[in-house]
Amino acid sequence: MAARRVGPILSAVSTRPGWTLRFTAPSIEQVAWASSAPDRAAAVTTEDGSTQAWGWDVRADERRRVSTGGVGAEEAHILPDGSGVVWWYDEIGNERGRWMLTPFEGGDARPLFRGFHDEWMMGLSLIDGGMAAGFATDEDYRVFVAMGSEAPRQIYRNREPAGVGSEWPQGGGGLSPDGALVCIHHSENGDIDRQALRVLDSRSGESAGDQVDPELRMEAVAWSPAAGTRRLLFTQERSGIERPAIWDLNTRNRFDLELSDLTGPVIPLGWTLDGSHVLAHNDPGEGVNRLLTIDPVSGSVEETVRQEGTIYEAGFRSGGDLWYRGDSSVEPPSVRDAAGAPILELPVDPPPPGTRSRWLTWSNPSGDLITGFLTAPSGAGPFPTIASIHGGPEWHHTDLWDPGVQAFVDEGFAVLQVNYRGSTGRGKAFREELKGNIGFPETEDIVAGIDHVVAEGIADPRALFLEGWSWGGYLTTLIAGLHPDRWRAACAGIPVGDYVAAHYESAPTLRAWDVATMGGSPMDLPDLYRERNPMTYVDRVRAPMLLIAGEHDSRCPLGQVMVYAHALRARGHEVDVHLYGGGHHALQVEEKIAHAGRTIDFFRRHLAG
Repeated sequence: MAARRVGPILSAVSTRPGWTLRFTAPSIEQVAWASSAPDRAAAVTTEDGSTQAWGWDVRADERRRVSTGGVGAEEAHILPDGSGVVWWYDEIGNERGRWMLTPFEGGDARPLFRGFHDEWMMGLSLIDGGMAAGFATDEDYRVFVAMGSEAPRQIYRNREPAGVGSEWPQGGGGLSPDGALVCIHHSENGDIDRQALRVLDSRSGESAGDQVDPELRMEAVAWSPAAGTRRLLFTQERSGIERPAIWDLNTRNRFDLELSDLTGPVIPLGWTLDGSHVLAHNDPGEGVNRLLTIDPVSGSVEETVRQEGTIYEAGFRSGGDLWYRGDSSVEPPSVRDAAGAPILELPVDPPPPGTRSRWLTWSNPSGDLITGFLTAPSGAGPFPTIASIHGGPEWHHTDLWDPGVQAFVDEGFAVLQVNYRGSTGRGKAFREELKGNIGFPETEDIVAGIDHVVAEGIADPRALFLEGWSWGGYLTTLIAGLHPDRWRAACAGIPVGDYVAAHYESAPTLRAWDVATMGGSPMDLPDLYRERNPMTYVDRVRAPMLLIAGEHDSRCPLGQVMVYAHALRARGHEVDVHLYGGGHHALQVEEKIAHAGRTIDFFRRHLAG
């Protein structure tokens, strides 16, 4: 493996704004360690100017890019012995593809599962001598297992959504260490949003046990590494918020860790190497993330890492060392040990520092406490202010490194990020406020947040803007019609403009999510879909609109974006459309810079006007 040293991808040009350096500074986006080769890892980085998978020899500090072709690679996994890196190949960006395996020491990539057509990924599990994977097709969902050199065998198939192990991040909770069992998540008792767990015999496909929490969500995380045990760690929410649970397949017993004295979700990440303790992520709010080590027998909890910012991944390397990947609004992503010392670094000059994001709270019209973050230029307000709306909707803003937000602040805008109802981080009831009720709750919370920063003298009421991506793009087009006189301009990235058209054009998992969230399809619930569709309010839009869309997006498809753009244009409304080659995410650094630059120029032009 050849050594590699990287510098800034692009030379700094005097005419380029300084904020572009936060985009061009390479970053580590994901890490996976070989369980029996502690100095070998797979990583996703941006060091070649796009998001790609790399093999990383930590001892030698050498890296080699392993992903080739397609639009890039957003996921990387590594075989337990470190002999190969597994990554997802996506030809055009529609997320329909195949798992590829590249030898760690060098060589050509080959399909991990030979003879398969390109489909959508639904989980992956790699163990010594075996692998399992789930796939979604246009007709159904399937799970395959392959042990040793045998051909993959289908052990599960259903028309309802299903997959292997952990949904995100993928890689955990699938095959047991001995390969005898495999855990799947399925929708036979619920829907794609409230799946149950089933453990199957990996040879026969017969059920070895079920866990069903009606109307609740569960997710497999990791099998215990302790020899002779068959204990599966998973996430459950019987107490109304995420907590760890352990399912012993030998005794058929289940043990839930309620941890009632802890605030916020406690989401298990894995086990210590001896299987005696559970490692968990805790987000208590106020811009802090923690890693906890939990004794499942005594219930004792030890805070292992506390970070003012965000922790994304963590685990134990072979040998016992804890590692985690995190960042904050003032520090780019890094991979460190429990003491905070760097483990993996890209040898580049640090990007310009960011402005610290500040935790903020306010009340919505119903009296609910809503939280978010404010990032503002130095000095006294009021500032032109952007309501930056997160996607998902099942995600939430944390104190994280966001070059786009920092670019807005550098250009003189304050940015308000709202964790509206429907966001994660506040438990099941808060997250499920959107069941049969999308669009309107989020709108109330976002507008209430804008009213709050206006009343505090932070935001200029005459200079308010909307910006959001994915679900945030949907909310941007919807809010522009529901509250037309509030906004100077709006940017909707990879948005939903026509919800009904989007439903029928999107990937099968997205259609299943619509049915689970809305309570049915547009044919079942025409009035509800019409009421929450941005197209219904297109006549009311006043703010000039910038639309940015991927040509092959299977989540927010291009066709319905252009239908919405055409509706605006046909009414004589100002609308700019920027298309890029790719899918739901732009994986090229220069494309991300172009998106930020176009949005800033669009907002500045209409601020001046």
